[in-house]
Amino acid sequence: MEQLKGISIFVETVEAGGFSAAAERLHLTRSAVSKTIARLEERLGVRLFNRTTRAQNLTDEGRFFYERCLRAVEEIRIGEAQLESGKREVRGRLRVSMPTLFGRHCAAPILARLLDDHPDLELDLSFSDRVIDLLEDGFDLAVRNGPLKDNPDLMARAIARQPMTVCASPAYLEKYGVPQTLDDIAHHHGIVYRRGDNDKAWTFPAVAGSAREILPKSRLRLDDLASIADAAVAGRGLAWLTCWLVRDRVLSGKLVRVLTDRPPSIFDAYAVWPRSPVMLPKVRLAIDMLATDLPRLMG
Repeated sequence: MEQLKGISIFVETVEAGGFSAAAERLHLTRSAVSKTIARLEERLGVRLFNRTTRAQNLTDEGRFFYERCLRAVEEIRIGEAQLESGKREVRGRLRVSMPTLFGRHCAAPILARLLDDHPDLELDLSFSDRVIDLLEDGFDLAVRNGPLKDNPDLMARAIARQPMTVCASPAYLEKYGVPQTLDDIAHHHGIVYRRGDNDKAWTFPAVAGSAREILPKSRLRLDDLASIADAAVAGRGLAWLTCWLVRDRVLSGKLVRVLTDRPPSIFDAYAVWPRSPVMLPKVRLAIDMLATDLPRLMG
């Protein structure tokens, strides 16, 4: 409890802008605030403030620690307010990071519906294909596609399975023929997804034996999946994309799925959040909603 008291005084000192102002807010002496901060620094083994005769400014370590403490203190304040009001509604700010295309078309519309039933909830959604550091960047939750790397500081839950499909425009297939086997792909033009300096191979699960990776010959490489779908519609070649991304184009006849007799490759989508003994209600609610609604969009 003494440690929690020290953290709350530290947060108040930062928000007040100095020891004297914090002491006035907390009805303590300036000396009591200063000693509490000194004990906290000693326990952590770092200096949190640069002190001068006129002001106290956060060090880099202090700024890092404050950002973490602030989230904890905010949740405590929210919990107190909910108990005092007799309500346990989800409230506060929920910061979520998600891949740009998947987030825009799939995850974000689902999460936005949380606002309809929870008027005290705020959503802060960030779209980026960069794998962000949840702790460093201050996010409550991230949505990620594909295999995850082990990280003892994070927890994860699978929330959707994304089947992949090979497709092309009717005009392309009429001109170059419809591939019947994986070996036929070598005789076609492929529109390849490139991330950095690497072309992403197309992976097909094994029917018998081991899985196969195929990198078709290509004169067109793009780092945006929606642009790959558009290029396929324009007849530039075969594309290997998630079924949800090309669904409307297939239904409208702009694209045709091929090799449909083979089992599809699956890319799992995960919810990832900072490891904690207790999951915040707003995080649990968001994950449950994604896990319930996302699978309906994936086929």
